[in-house]
Amino acid sequence: MTTKTSLKHHKSSYRPKTSKGETRYRVRYRKPDGTQTDKRGFRRKIDAENWAAEHVTIAKATNSYIDPQAGKATVEALWPSWIAAKKVKCKVSYIDSLEREWNHRVEPMWGSRELVSVTHSEVQEWVAALTAAGSSATVVLRAEGILSGLCKQAVRDRLIGSNPCDELELPRKHRKEHRYLSMAELLCLAEASGWRRLIVLVLGLTGIRWGELVGLQVRDVDLRRRRLWIRRNATEVQREIVVNTPKSDKWRQVVYPAMLDDDMRALCEGRKPDDILFEAPGGGYLRRTHGPNTTSSWFYWSKRRAGIEGQMTVHDLRHTAASLMVKAGANVKAVQRQLGHASAAMTLDVYADLFDDDLDAVGEAVNAMLLENVGKMWARDAGEAA
Repeated sequence: MTTKTSLKHHKSSYRPKTSKGETRYRVRYRKPDGTQTDKRGFRRKIDAENWAAEHVTIAKATNSYIDPQAGKATVEALWPSWIAAKKVKCKVSYIDSLEREWNHRVEPMWGSRELVSVTHSEVQEWVAALTAAGSSATVVLRAEGILSGLCKQAVRDRLIGSNPCDELELPRKHRKEHRYLSMAELLCLAEASGWRRLIVLVLGLTGIRWGELVGLQVRDVDLRRRRLWIRRNATEVQREIVVNTPKSDKWRQVVYPAMLDDDMRALCEGRKPDDILFEAPGGGYLRRTHGPNTTSSWFYWSKRRAGIEGQMTVHDLRHTAASLMVKAGANVKAVQRQLGHASAAMTLDVYADLFDDDLDAVGEAVNAMLLENVGKMWARDAGEAA
């Protein structure tokens, strides 16, 4: 399609009040859909010609044309389609976190803004302000990720030419130091947890997530092989239990120690296959402990009775399981499968501190090789001297 571009003098509605009669130029052209539009207000003819060449002729020829009016769409106009696309593949709990972040931080700041008006420097200032206000790196990255995702969609839809969120300076997430219990501490904590004793032991010895434990059914227990089938994840979202696939979307088996044989057999005896394995006292799914370091939490009082000090959450029992497996001599691949990590590399990254002993072993082995070769050199030198 050819582009018809015309330059015309315009002296009426575009005359600055401070310089009456000043000549302005207008570029009139056809968009790719055939409709006619124009761009006005150029002070010099050469400026109008250059703009026409860059933004119309070349852009249409390379299929990169951006309609100047398209960028007037607001950021919030893209939200429904963007979050709908996320719902296709993301877990309900993650969608809930995105919606809360949008409502709390992103929409109030950017929702009513025209896409074309959002600048890189403004977004950087917003990120810096969130960080300075004490928001965690996780919160800041999630908020920025939503805005960036919306702008990325706008670029794909050719509403704007580039993403103003590209190449921002973002805060780094610092991995929280893990809290590991010894076997003696874990057993003491379990005994101090009353009717939740077996729950604490399963979490602390198998490494499954809280939601995976809550989602277990009687059919998921293989008493003969001491295996638990992890087929589902039961997550609490806005006070409702939502049952979905495990975090990795893959089923897996985990092993539990023989010490739990009697407890697991008693838990399954006389029950239907689809019964909830760890049922709440009043029936139904267990509810996650909120604020495990506050006095309203059963986990808080269990720790107090067991004499365990410091900050620790129920999820930290998963870390304890990982540490006990490594101490027992399990290789990283076995630990990965038990925990349900996507790769052994992820396990090594998350629990690098647990493999310090391996580094010591490497150092000792290299040192032994060095001593052996140094000894041979000394013996050879002594023989030559003789």
